[in-house]
Amino acid sequence: MTSRVEPRARHRRRTDRKRALVGGASAVALTGAAIFTSTTMSTASAATTWPTATGSEAVSSTIAVSGTRDGGYKRYYGSGDLAGDGQEEGQDPIFQLADGATLKNVIIGAPGADGVHCQGSCTLQNVWWEDVGEDAATFKGGNSAVYTVYGGGAKKAADKVFQHNGGGKLVVSKFAVQDFKTLYRSCGNCSTQYKRTSIFNTVEVTAPGSRLVGINTNYGDTAALRNITVVGDSGKKIVPCQKYIGNNTGAEPTTNGSGPDGTYCDYTASDITYQ
Repeated sequence: MTSRVEPRARHRRRTDRKRALVGGASAVALTGAAIFTSTTMSTASAATTWPTATGSEAVSSTIAVSGTRDGGYKRYYGSGDLAGDGQEEGQDPIFQLADGATLKNVIIGAPGADGVHCQGSCTLQNVWWEDVGEDAATFKGGNSAVYTVYGGGAKKAADKVFQHNGGGKLVVSKFAVQDFKTLYRSCGNCSTQYKRTSIFNTVEVTAPGSRLVGINTNYGDTAALRNITVVGDSGKKIVPCQKYIGNNTGAEPTTNGSGPDGTYCDYTASDITYQ
């Protein structure tokens, strides 16, 4: 299933798992100067260099983050109760971010459990998932929340990379994704639903993959795609924007077409480059 009932209730899960604003997307919700390193791509067309861990730490219980936590490129991986690396429902995250928190310069290894949970607005800066567990990051804030993902990347996502269960806006910039099913999904059947906004600007996508974004048109979701580079998908099988009819009953959402429409899926052919 493509979604998760909030906040801890179980749900069935399957493996389906306007142009304004975008020019400044990379700066949204970041405080202070953005930091580039050799592990952050400068453009989507440049091959991403993944960081080498400076050390490793096993995590047996969720690490709570408030304020800013700089991991110094240490690898964190689940152990004990956090040793899950599959799609089992109800896994806890490696990191749980309080409203307004920042997590940066972190590598999440395997097992990855449920990655990162943002309880409200958050910034994930240069966070790298080497082998996505249940999801890489789940966003749970309210309508006013802004979630910023700046730099970083994710590999080996059997289902979703970013799961948007709450409300608000997600801005993803200078990010790399490889070997995945869905980069982003607006929750298709959460018990509380929202109108969700997402912006993806300068993203390097490497096949195999199934879809970039999945949104619910009946709730007014929007997804903007800019400067997307897709590598290894000459047949253009990866769907840039899949539309769904979401619900709040836990039922499997139905599809509602795909492709740019100027309202929900905001992009043109020139926004996506194939290599």
